[in-house]
Amino acid sequence: MSGQDFTCIRRFKVSDVRVVRELIHYTIDVSYFPVYPPRAIQFFKDFHSEAKIIERHQKGEILVAENNGKVIGTGSIVCADILGVFVDPGFQHQGHGQSLMRALEKKAIANGISEVVLSVSLPSRRFYESLEYEIIEDCTIDVGEGQRLDYWEAKKTLMIGKS
Repeated sequence: MSGQDFTCIRRFKVSDVRVVRELIHYTIDVSYFPVYPPRAIQFFKDFHSEAKIIERHQKGEILVAENNGKVIGTGSIVCADILGVFVDPGFQHQGHGQSLMRALEKKAIANGISEVVLSVSLPSRRFYESLEYEIIEDCTIDVGEGQRLDYWEAKKTLMIGKS
């Protein structure tokens, strides 16, 4: 990163829906293609449609990470569920995902939530474990035609009063 780069995290606006969906779908294509079958990839994309993103916005809060005005990451919190956390592959491993997760956890704490849960995809397990998420369950979804989507459920206890 050059000294000119600037990344900020802000609240999602409805006008962001298209670019957020495009970011999520691109990240799914790049990061999930090597480890998931085609029907699982389509399942992920359907789960992160524009309609589902708007629904999350209405029920909870979505955050957006921007680098020099370009949306490079996003994540949502709905009640105690953190979901839809994605960082553009070109910006991964630079701390943006950690910053989004800290911001989402702070939102949870501000709302009096002491434990958050999330689904962990195959390529993201080490990331969430590095943030002290505990894997609590192995899960599989049958997506048809003999294909399946494997993932884990995880949780983390948050320290109320600590940010």
